[in-house]
Amino acid sequence: MQNTAVRNQEPKILWNHFADINAIPRASKKEDRIVEFMVAFGKKLGLETIVDPVGNVIMRKSASAGMENRKTVVLQSHLDMVHQKNSDTDFDFDTQGIKMHVDGDWVRAKGTTLGADNGLGVAAIMSVLSSDDLIHPPLEALFTIDEETGMTGAQGLQAGYLNGDILLNLDTEEDDEIDIGCAGGVDITALKTYKEIKNNQGDPAFRFVIKGLQGGHSGMDIHKGLGNANKLVNSFLERVQNIVQIISIDGGGLRNAIPRESEVLFLCKSDKIKELETAYLTYFAEIKENYAAVEPDLLCTLDKVEGEFSSMDEKEQTALIQALANAINGVYKMSEEIADLVEASNNIARVLVKNGQIKILCLTRSSVEASKEEVANSLKTSFEDQGFEVKFSGAYPGWSPNRDSAILKVLTGIYEDIFKSQPAVVACHAGLECGILGTHYPDMDMISFGPTIKGAHSPDERASISSSVRFWKFLKEILKNIPVKNN
Repeated sequence: MQNTAVRNQEPKILWNHFADINAIPRASKKEDRIVEFMVAFGKKLGLETIVDPVGNVIMRKSASAGMENRKTVVLQSHLDMVHQKNSDTDFDFDTQGIKMHVDGDWVRAKGTTLGADNGLGVAAIMSVLSSDDLIHPPLEALFTIDEETGMTGAQGLQAGYLNGDILLNLDTEEDDEIDIGCAGGVDITALKTYKEIKNNQGDPAFRFVIKGLQGGHSGMDIHKGLGNANKLVNSFLERVQNIVQIISIDGGGLRNAIPRESEVLFLCKSDKIKELETAYLTYFAEIKENYAAVEPDLLCTLDKVEGEFSSMDEKEQTALIQALANAINGVYKMSEEIADLVEASNNIARVLVKNGQIKILCLTRSSVEASKEEVANSLKTSFEDQGFEVKFSGAYPGWSPNRDSAILKVLTGIYEDIFKSQPAVVACHAGLECGILGTHYPDMDMISFGPTIKGAHSPDERASISSSVRFWKFLKEILKNIPVKNN
């Protein structure tokens, strides 16, 4: 059996379900196989199981004996996971299951994302549904699709499919936190075409690479000051733009992942090679020093490349470099209402320059709609000023905190009783589905919690085993103590 060491961890029921779903490729917008698996899982248990028109899976389980008069609880997590791997990892996400191992208190993957975001939430719900000895109220399980690249599953869920009074979202990543709010977001895409110029001067080509960065979640990790590979490559190009001609750029990946790697291929004027090499060594030394505390494995390389190439003309090159230099990246504004909460940010996630086409992908997040619009419009101006076409898409709302939530009082009381400490009641800068689901079910009381997961959206993603024990204990106790329905 694959991932045996992981399956033997406690709570075994949770880790076994997690290993089961991690054997199935489940990229955003490619959830057919995991949806089919979940439907078979529900039907095998004899549960009412349906797939809604957009592909979300919904299951229902009757209350355990004596709990029939309690409020109905919706347990909710998303089926898709972020697919990221190190450049030197040979792995095909479309055909292979995640290869996991145990490292002390952590479960990790081998060179790829782990899928604990939000696979552990899915596995916990499966554990509740498959257990026959838990005390619980009437349950509905909602497994959404495509959370990571647009939240289209949550957006497409129609009113009337759920009957629950309370929604427990299991997608928070610190086990000492109870989440009552989150940021909204919008995807920003900048596009441009350019004419390629054939190199007739015999100038040599070089490849400049930034790699070894931590990357991470573009919401939860955006405040950490981590390096953005796309920004770092562009800052080097700013220094050498008068002596090079860009051939291509390939940096970053998904919108919700801080880019760990980026590379640019360029021609260098034959009589400026020494100047290029000096600039490279100076830049490398500077960024190693500047990022020593947060990016200890940062590496950049400059290598000569053989071949014949076409390049971007000087005017278009200047416009590209200027646009990226002006574009907001990282934290834009901190919240004035909630301590240490990022209010608004942007991630320059993907830069692709090739064959006369430029594509730049960003994800802007904010817990305040006005700030989201401010950042988005600033980016629009930065790109449009340099001749780009800019498109907004995939906008979704934030989730406004409700400190008077009845289920919040239940959870904080249970947490204090079990763990003899107070949980942190927080809002997060990530995009949880609660805000969207609340537009379809405005009377549903919603809250989010989960086990400790670090490095989500990067190959350093890892899940705490001891935390999963605490999380499972907490979830079971919550289900025992759901309030009685109002008459």
